[in-house]
Amino acid sequence: MTGLPQSARTVIIGGGIVGCSTAYHLGKLGWTDTVLLERHKLTSGTTFHAAGLVGQLRSNANITQLLGNSVDLYNRLEAETGLSTGWKMNGGLRLACNEERWTEVKRQATTARSFGLEMHLLTPKEAQDLWPLMNVDDVVGAAYLPTDGQANPSDITQALARGARSAGVTIVEDVGVNAIVVEDGRITGVETSAGRIACEKVICCAGQWTRTLAASVGVNVPLVSVEHQYMVTERIDGVASDMPTLRDPDRLTYYKEEVGGLVMGGYEPNPIPWAVDGIPDGFHYSLLDSNFDHFEQLMELALGRVPALETAGVKQLLNGPESFTPDGNFILGEAPELRNFYVGAGFNAFGIAAGGGAGQALAEWVHAGEPPYDLWPVDIRRFGRPHFDTDWVRTRTLEAYGKHYTIAWPSEEHDSGRPCRRSPLYDILQKDGVCFGEKLGWERPNWYADLDAGETPKDEYSFQRPNWFDAVGREHKAAREDAVLFDQTSFAKFELKGPDAGCALDWICANRIDKPVGSLTYTQMLNDHGGIECDLTIARTGTDSYYIVTGTGFATHDFDWINRNIPVGANAQLFDITSSNAVLSLMGPRARDILAAVTRDDVSNDGFKFGTAKRIGIAGCPVLALRVTYVGELGWELHMPVEYAVSVYQALHAAGRAHGLRNAGYRAIETLRLEKGYRAWGSDIGPDHTPVEAGLGWAVKLKSNIDFRGRAAIEAQRREGVRKRLACFTVDDPVITLLGRETILRNGERVGWLTSAGYGHTVGCSIGYGYVRNKGGVDQDFLKSGEYELEVAAQKVPAKLHLKPLYDPDMAKVKA
Repeated sequence: MTGLPQSARTVIIGGGIVGCSTAYHLGKLGWTDTVLLERHKLTSGTTFHAAGLVGQLRSNANITQLLGNSVDLYNRLEAETGLSTGWKMNGGLRLACNEERWTEVKRQATTARSFGLEMHLLTPKEAQDLWPLMNVDDVVGAAYLPTDGQANPSDITQALARGARSAGVTIVEDVGVNAIVVEDGRITGVETSAGRIACEKVICCAGQWTRTLAASVGVNVPLVSVEHQYMVTERIDGVASDMPTLRDPDRLTYYKEEVGGLVMGGYEPNPIPWAVDGIPDGFHYSLLDSNFDHFEQLMELALGRVPALETAGVKQLLNGPESFTPDGNFILGEAPELRNFYVGAGFNAFGIAAGGGAGQALAEWVHAGEPPYDLWPVDIRRFGRPHFDTDWVRTRTLEAYGKHYTIAWPSEEHDSGRPCRRSPLYDILQKDGVCFGEKLGWERPNWYADLDAGETPKDEYSFQRPNWFDAVGREHKAAREDAVLFDQTSFAKFELKGPDAGCALDWICANRIDKPVGSLTYTQMLNDHGGIECDLTIARTGTDSYYIVTGTGFATHDFDWINRNIPVGANAQLFDITSSNAVLSLMGPRARDILAAVTRDDVSNDGFKFGTAKRIGIAGCPVLALRVTYVGELGWELHMPVEYAVSVYQALHAAGRAHGLRNAGYRAIETLRLEKGYRAWGSDIGPDHTPVEAGLGWAVKLKSNIDFRGRAAIEAQRREGVRKRLACFTVDDPVITLLGRETILRNGERVGWLTSAGYGHTVGCSIGYGYVRNKGGVDQDFLKSGEYELEVAAQKVPAKLHLKPLYDPDMAKVKA
């Protein structure tokens, strides 16, 4: 055992592939004062029994890039370290056995093209030529990614460890971490089985042990252990060493070559949780008993694809627990609960594919104090209150595991763990035919069925127009012509109070907040590169108090960003009051008529201007009314204590009957905002996009002399120009359905992809937004001078470019 240092700059806990990759990359960055601790031997947790398939394509460009970084590393690692890694770039096949799956695969091929990843669509015969052992009688088509591959998990981890040691990192085996020492809210060290190490930072890469260890210092890491089995066969005639990996999602199975035989595993719809009451002590280099009865369902499906399995000898049915997460994505980043505590865990059985790139991203995050690029799909701050309950996490995770190989439908919702968080109007809305969706545990109205017409409020998913298309169209039309009421109680809501609250927001916000009490400001919050970290509205409710509203799914992230950026020494306190207030959004040209009928306060245009906030009375309730919109119509968000929500809802509907008021849901909000050109954080805008690039430069206070975070970067872009700009595209062909990630072609060349898309019921066509990229710069002349197409499911279709909102570009309706 290497001697235990008394101090280190950083301690990495866990010697699996992610911990060793993080150590390797920290060493490359010069962090030689790093110690990796492994309680037993490297790989002895779950890495040693991983299957080792390496695929790259995901639905997010940056996660695809991260996985591509793994491949780049594995391509050179053996030559660099002198240790065999078992890596081979033998490519990856994915089969489609019905028309809907084939549509999904064709859309994935377009996504790959969008992200710059090579992917080929094949006929069944072409796929069989690459994988001769398979029966293709039911195969409709296939996709082939030539740069995918496979690796030996233990060998590649040992190579990473050697590379880390060569760079000066200390790796110590057979030393367990008993406690993380936190004093006055600050990490000061770790207590180990061999003594204490003083340190500034801890990086927890402890796999399925991470949740319990992190919880000991108040950090929530939502993952649980699930049994995962695969079979290893003896040699099979016809299995070649260069055969690509094979994924057969309609049969729930995957395959790779190993020593002339096959590894075959899969993702059954009824997974078995493990260690429900805690992981046993001494569980290392350990496997679970083979469960042949449970594996039989996968075996039966596999025999139809690979008949040779029927007579193949079986070396082993390996059953090893893996850590899985509620949304199927891994977990990276600095914990919002504790500074300098970083997490890399929950890899959902693709830790080998992600390990190289995830370790690189995590190391760069630690090194720079910020992620190297937008990692929102895997950011630890994407979780919230329901994820503190392990039983809820397990329930949702088992559903996600069971869906691993099912078709990923557009707008698909989870069913498990519901209902969890409910608006006071939940039962009332059910009687009106609502179909609920869920976000961060909240039940949210997605759309309303016409019960009198026999419609059923249940989603039927499709890659074409889904069953809610007409219902959303009705709600959309009502918002444009009459009025609608959205229950948006799930909004995240904060209060910032204190004598320095205004000064703090001056620094954090890109737009001007130094306005009179009663002002309402739409603003971004930027990082040092000018990237958009938050996109929200702020009402000044008092001299030293501000009311902040942001999206449901961003509650943890935005609270953390604001809290961390309050200047040191400032007397300003941030409070999360999400659960205290309900929100009803009244929108549409008749909204003022309805609101005026239920309040004595002046809601005329002169008395209540756009971009202002004031308290009004409705049905005995004190309501904070915000004149703002995300749908492009006259309207107000009405914020009130939860106990008043039913009374206000009833009063609004009673007054609204004469004006055509109806309930509407989040899917109508989406179609309405697309027509109006409003941006969505997490798709159209985020940390990799600046306001200048996103067409939001008007919301940046460069004309003031107020300094704010990211100002220098925005000033530089204004001087030097940008290399990408967000633009709107429409497609006239009514058969074409835009969903997002479609490739943007300018004069036949790939220049980007759609970040969001949908149908505009007022303009009568499909709409998409995406960044047009050009290394030589992008301005309006560049945008206007091109001819555009979109690639949709491997088909090119003509598209029109628009640089102004399709609906009410002059804001006449919003400010009416």
